[in-house]
Amino acid sequence: MSLFKKANELETRKTIRVLLYGEAGIGKTTFALSAPNAVLFDFDGGVQRINLQHRVPTLQVHSWDDIAPALDEIRSNPAIESIVIDTAGKMLDYMDEAIKKSDSRLGKRDGSLTMQGFGVRKRMFIDFLKQVSVMGRNVIFVAHEREEKQNEVVKKRPEIGGSSAGDLIKEMDLVGYMQAIGKDRTVTFDPNECYYAKNTCNLPERIKLPIVVDANGNAVGENNELGRIIRQYQQRQEADNEAISRYNDLCGRLGTQIGNINNADEANMFADVMRDMDTNNEHLFDSKAVARRLFGERVKALGLTYNKDTKCYE
Repeated sequence: MSLFKKANELETRKTIRVLLYGEAGIGKTTFALSAPNAVLFDFDGGVQRINLQHRVPTLQVHSWDDIAPALDEIRSNPAIESIVIDTAGKMLDYMDEAIKKSDSRLGKRDGSLTMQGFGVRKRMFIDFLKQVSVMGRNVIFVAHEREEKQNEVVKKRPEIGGSSAGDLIKEMDLVGYMQAIGKDRTVTFDPNECYYAKNTCNLPERIKLPIVVDANGNAVGENNELGRIIRQYQQRQEADNEAISRYNDLCGRLGTQIGNINNADEANMFADVMRDMDTNNEHLFDSKAVARRLFGERVKALGLTYNKDTKCYE
């Protein structure tokens, strides 16, 4: 048995990793909490700013030592589907303190980490993501925005210390930038020259978020938009796997038919089959190119030639 799996045999994650960042007061945490059956890891002490009707079970983090038992509790509760981290930057700050506490040599006098300390933090972060993934939970990070200038262009990026923003983005399936356009709250996952973003499931260029809190601070709508987006991502994954499976089946059937061709009459019959498939648009991905290559090799092996006048193999 081969160690290499076909595309439709590959294991795919059912969960999603999301980073949301943007303007202050735009409702990043509220949007993040619209993930299905979420719990909140409140590193930033901001849970009190969430409308009462939109709050979820919350861990008010005091040190990194709180995280392991919280993950154990989540692991034992299958009803929890999503973990919201608010904010990613503060989460890394708590990691910094834990690292320096465990080994003072990993910290500098100014309070920052050494290069070795940053390496330890990166491993801690990736280990956290692995634990969440193994548990089969979605993880949504919330971050503030900051500006950086690149060749006279001001670009928005998540406010996460040092090179950690890049490390975090690499691990994400979606990175969404939230902003107000007129009176509308919006999120976009399509990157451009003005902000970082990441879109792995062909979401629309810009999504207008529903109003869930009115101007007076009253909850006026169900908070479930991110849950809808996550379901769309999962459906895309399932559709991709189904399409790949159908593609493999189709190529297998065509390959068998081509392998059974033994004379000119059978070659002409298969050529008719290929023309009918073209007419009915029955090919998937590059199945037509694959079939044409195999067919060409087969007729060559049989010593057949194509007569352009009769349009038949002889």
